[in-house]
Amino acid sequence: MVSRLKGSGATVIEQTGNVLSFNGERLPLRNIIGSWNLDRQERILLFAHWDTRPFADRDTERKNEPIDGANDGGSGVGILLEIARHLAAKEHGPGVDILFTDVEDHGEPSGAMTIDENSMDTWCLGSRYWARNPHVPGYTARFGILLDMAGAREAKFYQEALSMQYAPGIVRKVWKTAAALGYGDRFIQETKYFVGIDDHIPVNQTLRIPSIDIIEYDPSTQAFGPYWHTHKDNMEVIDPATLKAVGQTVMEVVWKER
Repeated sequence: MVSRLKGSGATVIEQTGNVLSFNGERLPLRNIIGSWNLDRQERILLFAHWDTRPFADRDTERKNEPIDGANDGGSGVGILLEIARHLAAKEHGPGVDILFTDVEDHGEPSGAMTIDENSMDTWCLGSRYWARNPHVPGYTARFGILLDMAGAREAKFYQEALSMQYAPGIVRKVWKTAAALGYGDRFIQETKYFVGIDDHIPVNQTLRIPSIDIIEYDPSTQAFGPYWHTHKDNMEVIDPATLKAVGQTVMEVVWKER
């Protein structure tokens, strides 16, 4: 990731630290930030988590083994690395920062005996750390777009409720752009509450950067896809057409900013 960002003309900062997991284990983290046009005060933040679930707690087999995370983690990173490839040619508008967060997916397992409302605090540890310790003191951005589970076959992206709470104008901007590009069948103009916590929440709450989450909603589960946190989250889930729809939409939004 660092090599690809540098090869795309980014200035790269690697942020390291330690965070405390749900079971009291001290975990190392490595957040990776690639920036373009550092001289511009106005910024746009694009982000995704690069870690994957270290156990398959929603599977019936090999529950203690890590998952591939092709969609939950890999898809957002892949889209942003492709966007990065084009950013060197962006000569107008705000500067852009791509943030790859670590330790997003190490939250308390499903069915844990101690699970309660505080379990939400065990997720998104990398973005929480970055929001408290941004790579640039006083960092801010015009808006942020998070990509999570953004590459599955026939995925639908409804307007996520917490995004609508914190940044409804950015949601509307992105969904309108998707419709104009012909992806209105994927970006659904309907709000669904199905995300309890994701990396956009610390960014909204701590840094006050209006940020949204582009994340798949599966009507059959009324939440995430059935592959979620299982060993079925592998490359067979991924559809290039979905990656293109999300990536082209985000890139168009960034390109139009002046």
